[in-house]
Amino acid sequence: MKLIIGNKNYSSWSLRPWLLLSTFKLEFEEIQESLQQAGLKSRLGQYSPTSRVPVLIDESLTVWDSLAICEYVSEKYLAHQGWPNDQALRAEARSICAEMHAGFMGLRSELPMNCRAMRKVELSASALQDIARIDQIWSKCLRENSGPWLFGEFSIADCFYAPVVMRFKTYGISLSEKASEYQTFFLQHSELNRWVKAAQSETEIVPEDEAGEPLA
Repeated sequence: MKLIIGNKNYSSWSLRPWLLLSTFKLEFEEIQESLQQAGLKSRLGQYSPTSRVPVLIDESLTVWDSLAICEYVSEKYLAHQGWPNDQALRAEARSICAEMHAGFMGLRSELPMNCRAMRKVELSASALQDIARIDQIWSKCLRENSGPWLFGEFSIADCFYAPVVMRFKTYGISLSEKASEYQTFFLQHSELNRWVKAAQSETEIVPEDEAGEPLA
C-alpha cells in the first residue's frame, strides 16, 4: 500500500488514515507532497481525480477521501476492527465521524492544525459552539464507554478527532474534565507523537494556516 499525504504540520485530513494504518502496524509506503510548492494540483492529480490528499493506492485500486480510506482499510486489513464490535456503538462512531467529516466549519477555519506552534486566537461564536459540541461528544463517549478511547478501544473515531486534539493543544483551548482527560491521554499516544515529531522538523510555512499570534 501507498499513502499519499500532505505536510504533517498542517494536513489534518492526512493524519487520520495515517494514524489508523500506523496504530494497527500495517505496512505502507508514505509519499509526502508539499502543500505549498508550485504545481500542487498537477502533482496530486497523478494520484487521484480530486487532486487532494490523502490518497491510498493498494495495487491497482485508488481510494481517496480520509473516511473512505479508513473504511477500506478496516474492511480489508483489520477484519472490521477499525470500528467498535457492538452494532449500536458502531453506528454512533460512524455518526460522530460523519459529523466531523462534514461539519465544524468555524473550528476548521479559525483553528487550522499547526502541530509545531503555540498560538492565541480570538474565537467567533461559531468556533466556540463547535468546541462545546466536541467537548460534549468526547465527554459522553468517555462516560458511557469507560475510555480510554472514545469507544473503549482505539477506533476510526479516534483517528477522526486526532487533529482536533492537536488543534486544542496548539491554541490552548480549555475543556471539561472528561474531555481534557481524553486529550491528555491521546497526546501520549506513540504514533501521534511520531507524527508530531516529524511535523516539528518541517520548515515549510503555509501562511493561511498560521492563524492568530504566537504565544510569547
